[in-house]
Amino acid sequence: MQAQRPIIVIKKISGHGGHHGGAWKVAYADFVTAMMALFIVLWLMNTSDHVKKVIAGYFNDPSGSSNKLGSDKEGAGDNLAITHENIQHLKEQIDQAIRAKADLSNLQKHMEMTITPEGLRIELLETKDGTFFQTGSTKLSASGSEFLQLLAGELKSLPNKISIEGHTDAVPYASTEGYTNWELSTDRANAARKLMQQQGLRVDQVAQVRGYADQQLRVKNNPLDPSNRRISLIVQYVEVPHLPEVVKPPPEPGKK
Repeated sequence: MQAQRPIIVIKKISGHGGHHGGAWKVAYADFVTAMMALFIVLWLMNTSDHVKKVIAGYFNDPSGSSNKLGSDKEGAGDNLAITHENIQHLKEQIDQAIRAKADLSNLQKHMEMTITPEGLRIELLETKDGTFFQTGSTKLSASGSEFLQLLAGELKSLPNKISIEGHTDAVPYASTEGYTNWELSTDRANAARKLMQQQGLRVDQVAQVRGYADQQLRVKNNPLDPSNRRISLIVQYVEVPHLPEVVKPPPEPGKK
């Protein structure tokens, strides 16, 4: 009698781990991230130089905890641009620099710093006998020259543009040659520009030199007040552009 052969059953297990276990989603997310990184690099390559410096400064000091306005890494580059967020830091830094100079600290009461929509306004106010300029002249006094040199040292490393204004009181300038308060205010502002550029302000850093004569009085109810005679430096804001948002891949099913 012939022995019965054993029956062998072969079972094939089909399936691919639930469509590769969702690995395609990881690959898709990596692809989207790489494309976004490429887009950001191409965008940065076409921005202006000062925007590149602002972004570089942020990555050098993202927390803004540096002792100075720029990076706390030695030799890392220019200081950070002055924006609405860090302008108070510059104001305090200038105050400290003036207090540290014993021969200039008494002039601090003749200086006003205010934060305006245009930027940080630094005003050097004259007295009856002249403080920063010789009376009725475009020639800087010794203390005025030293004061402007100090300000140039604090501002020269910033990428921000600076405007310089000259103002007078309403007393007519005594001249028989047609020289008026318009010329005096403009020439004083220009004298300040020349000195500060000699002390390190870049040629392209000064955006404007303006002379207003007595048209923008500081003390409007007293046009003859000596403090209407002043030089104003405006450190203009730099607007930091917002980087484009990175598109996040959709969450996997069942995950939030």
